[in-house]
Amino acid sequence: MKTLKGKGVLVTGGSGFLGTHLRQVLEDQGVEFCAPAHAAYDLTQQSAVRQMFLDLAPQVVFHLAGYVGGIWANKQRPADFFYRNLMMTTMVLHEAHLAGVDKLVTVIGGCSYPANAPNPIREETLWDGYPQAESAPYSLAKKMALVQSQTYRLQYGFNSVVLLIGNIYGPHDNFNLNDSHVIPALVRRFYEARRDERPSVTAWGTGRPVRDFIYARDAAEAIVLATHKYDKSDIINISSGEGVTIRELVDTVADTMGYTGKIEWDTTKPDGQIYKAFDVTRMREILGFQPQVSLRQGLRLTGDWFVANYEGARL
Repeated sequence: MKTLKGKGVLVTGGSGFLGTHLRQVLEDQGVEFCAPAHAAYDLTQQSAVRQMFLDLAPQVVFHLAGYVGGIWANKQRPADFFYRNLMMTTMVLHEAHLAGVDKLVTVIGGCSYPANAPNPIREETLWDGYPQAESAPYSLAKKMALVQSQTYRLQYGFNSVVLLIGNIYGPHDNFNLNDSHVIPALVRRFYEARRDERPSVTAWGTGRPVRDFIYARDAAEAIVLATHKYDKSDIINISSGEGVTIRELVDTVADTMGYTGKIEWDTTKPDGQIYKAFDVTRMREILGFQPQVSLRQGLRLTGDWFVANYEGARL
């Protein structure tokens, strides 16, 4: 697909974190699209999904809608996370096929990999074990997108692509300390600690674990690029491919947020998996893509946005 201009483009989950960045990329490229509000169509109901395709008649679909939350939320509502995500993707992909959509691109997360996957994590290891137990219902529901993509391509010739996104962060993220991911939680905590002149901030664990992060705008650009350059159902890792320790991350966030107090480590809290970074060879070779925003630059952009939008951010 050479261009999206002039195509009917649908974005599900367009008001979400990644969806907001995808919309910005499309706007910057001059691509017109429709991103209906969550209340307009219940994507867990087949009749509503079918009506969406009848009403909007898209040719290209970016399916980013999902029911997401942190580890605590996943532990409290595992059935909801399994059912809602399984039904949304199943219905959207099935009805897209029936509606004659030219191409659908969807995403799953790095938590879909086995908890003990060897590092750096390669795409071929996706089915080599069970995901992290706390979020497995969500992860397994999302992984079914790959099975559906492969089977619908085989039986119907339906062109869908599944990308696996690493740990994304950036403006418009969820900064709720009860269920946010590590970077938005740190950004908020260091901002509020500086504002309130707190002498110290406590971080969990030893700081030894290594993680791999990608700025949300970079991830969105890779997703759009895949519509032009990729027409298979085998997953591609989308991430930086560069590991950073949590201790380095904490120090960098503190620095970019202007916090000069003491950082204390609560080593009674668990570290989790020690090393988790992604092999991005396929991303570079197939998509020809390389993230443009460094971690420090991305953290500064995220922090600046959060401070400027504190009252309206997801707190």
